[in-house]
Amino acid sequence: MAAEPEREWSDEQLKSDDLPKKDLIKFLQDNAAHSVFLVEHKLMGNIKNVAKTAKKEQLIIAYNQLYESQRFKGSEPVEDVTEQIKTVKLDDKPKEVKEVVDEGPPRFTRSVLKKGDKTNFPKKGDTVSCWYTGSLEDGTVFDTNIPTTARKKKQTKPLSFKAGMGKVIRGWDEGIMIMSKGETARLEIEPEWAYGKKGLPDSKIPPNAKLIFEVELVAVD
Repeated sequence: MAAEPEREWSDEQLKSDDLPKKDLIKFLQDNAAHSVFLVEHKLMGNIKNVAKTAKKEQLIIAYNQLYESQRFKGSEPVEDVTEQIKTVKLDDKPKEVKEVVDEGPPRFTRSVLKKGDKTNFPKKGDTVSCWYTGSLEDGTVFDTNIPTTARKKKQTKPLSFKAGMGKVIRGWDEGIMIMSKGETARLEIEPEWAYGKKGLPDSKIPPNAKLIFEVELVAVD
């Protein structure tokens, strides 16, 4: 049986903003009975992804329950662990599937300005071509690839990139996957799925900025 680790933090420290969620999650993943306790508290997986969805209060409850239940790594017989894993997988199968893809609500909204063909939707790895204009909430345009005249537009190529591969900000990547060929949509993207706390000073995008893109999906290859 593994020895019980000493408590890392007091109740006051747990509630303090100085203690990041990631530190709590790492401690729980390092010390809890990996296969059972972590699944029950939805703490399995990449620490960054868990931190996005887990609330601090939930992590504190899990931390306290770990000590109350003494469910530390190595504290459970192998047979019990195996049986509990089977039970968890059987009982929680729908939750397990959801947990892999669920990182909380999407950080963008989409408004259709012009309907597409509703047939050709981009798949991960497809090359998409778009015309776009990006602006801040106050209407300030920080980027566009749309020429000022129709004549120039014929001579200019739209932006092309592989969808779902992280080539653009996440709000774009996720938003473009639910658009169909020919569609024009307005994507309002929260900072978490745009340029976050740092912003993009070179493009005059301030920190924590919500971005608004009007995107026309002209081709899916």
